[in-house]
Amino acid sequence: MPQPLKLAVICSSNMNRSMEAHNFLSKKGYRVQSFGTGDKVKLPGAAPDRPNVYEFGTPYDDIYQDLLQKDRELYTRNGLLHMLDRNRRIKPHPERFQSTTEQFNLILTCEERVYDQVIESRDSQTTPVHVVNIEIQDNHEEATIGAFLMCELVSMMANSDDLDNDIDEMLQDFEAKCQRPILHCLLFY
Repeated sequence: MPQPLKLAVICSSNMNRSMEAHNFLSKKGYRVQSFGTGDKVKLPGAAPDRPNVYEFGTPYDDIYQDLLQKDRELYTRNGLLHMLDRNRRIKPHPERFQSTTEQFNLILTCEERVYDQVIESRDSQTTPVHVVNIEIQDNHEEATIGAFLMCELVSMMANSDDLDNDIDEMLQDFEAKCQRPILHCLLFY
């Protein structure tokens, strides 16, 4: 009987893509945590060159209240208030992957830059972890599609009797089906 997977889903700010996947996967009964790899949490602002920037650990509720005060209409229209409302129902605040000591057997990332940051952040030890990247654009619609794709992939992996042996073929089939580039490596930490 395969061990139940312990998952991490990771994007840059632990706001949109990783939280949508976290929400979806947890509703399906998976043990999942979500993280970001950026230096700060960045959200679109009133102008492209003026993002809203927060420290990791700032409660989602505080960010929600800050944006509500700044421009309720703008942040309602662009979906940020709705996204933050979802996030604060899932966990208290965005977490930075590089700060966790948790161990996982599967890490899913949402873009190649984040995948690279995850690989660089771990010192080589003896515990194996599969790191898989699925390219997901950072918008609300793509985050939803990405959550479905991640759930489908996790379901395939969870049903494998020998994930280490099956994963390469599984990922090739999945990449062909979803028409998105998939990156994979095995890390030891």
